Amino acid sequence: MVWDDLETALRDGQAAMSDDLRRRASVHEAGHALVYTLTGIAEVQAASIGLHGLGMVATVANDCLPQNETWLTNAMAAILAGRTAELLLFGETLAGAGGADESDLARATDMALAAETRLGFSRHQPLLYRPPTAAMNELALDRDLAERVHARLLAAEAIARQLLEEHRNLHREIATRLSAVGIMSGDELREIINAAKCEAG
Repeated sequence: MVWDDLETALRDGQAAMSDDLRRRASVHEAGHALVYTLTGIAEVQAASIGLHGLGMVATVANDCLPQNETWLTNAMAAILAGRTAELLLFGETLAGAGGADESDLARATDMALAAETRLGFSRHQPLLYRPPTAAMNELALDRDLAERVHARLLAAEAIARQLLEEHRNLHREIATRLSAVGIMSGDELREIINAAKCEAG
């Protein structure tokens, strides 16, 4: 079995995407893949579009990193990087980054909320633990908590934006390649990134 066989099997029964949606999905997933790699938060195993909805990036977490506040913010940045990439290239985002409990926005918000209520990273009552359900309910009622959570999301988004702007050409190269082939292995992605580093250095 070769990579093309796996790609064919994964694509079986999948509806074709329009050119515009394909490009947008590629930009989104390339953003995730690049920021995961640049921050070192996780190793990308594969990136794909047109599968399981619009697209996905499969990763394996880097267990060697200390799970501190910086780690959490970088993880949030990688999760928000797809939406940020859309904003940078198109000036708008599709609804796919939100709308469901497993969406990028939901996952990032839950991580920011955990920082404030469960992980001891808050500057406000850091020793007070609140269970997830109670914290989520509190988020809807406590304006100050919502502001602190949103500030964490903005900080993570700023990291994603900076990385994507600094590596604009690399991001576009990955997105163009992903749009053309539909599925990229992690090794192929890293080859592109390493080649760009060699050219720059």
